[in-house]
Amino acid sequence: MKRAMIICATVLTTAALTLSGSYASADQNLYRWKDEAGNQVNSDRPPPVGIDYEVISTSSSMVRKVDADEGAVPLKIKPSPSNDFEQVETTEPKIEKNAEYCQRARENLQTLDTSARIRLRNDEGEYRYIDEAEKEEQRDQARATIASHCE
Repeated sequence: MKRAMIICATVLTTAALTLSGSYASADQNLYRWKDEAGNQVNSDRPPPVGIDYEVISTSSSMVRKVDADEGAVPLKIKPSPSNDFEQVETTEPKIEKNAEYCQRARENLQTLDTSARIRLRNDEGEYRYIDEAEKEEQRDQARATIASHCE
């Protein structure tokens, strides 16, 4: 039972991480680069000087690559043909595959499909059992996570 709670909590956390891509407001630029460990970093501020990065406009689907030798760019860049923005297919950030999310989502889906009753703890620390509708929502979230993070 304790394992089922942990798995359900993991499903909720994974879904929140997966769906948290809509944090930028209109007319704002985001900056994307890889850190020294190779992990993708998304920020509302440019990286330290000397790091290649991309500027992503949230008011359009434009992306501009910046080489480390170009130095810092102003925080407010409007996309235009003169500053090398290129059209991308979607305004949603690309979700990179994550083996850990994939594995957890598969385990969560298996638990949701095989366990008769699953309970969650609320904010007050009390337990409650989820109904079939909530279970199906959790299954849908697990399937979406699998679709976006598994090979």
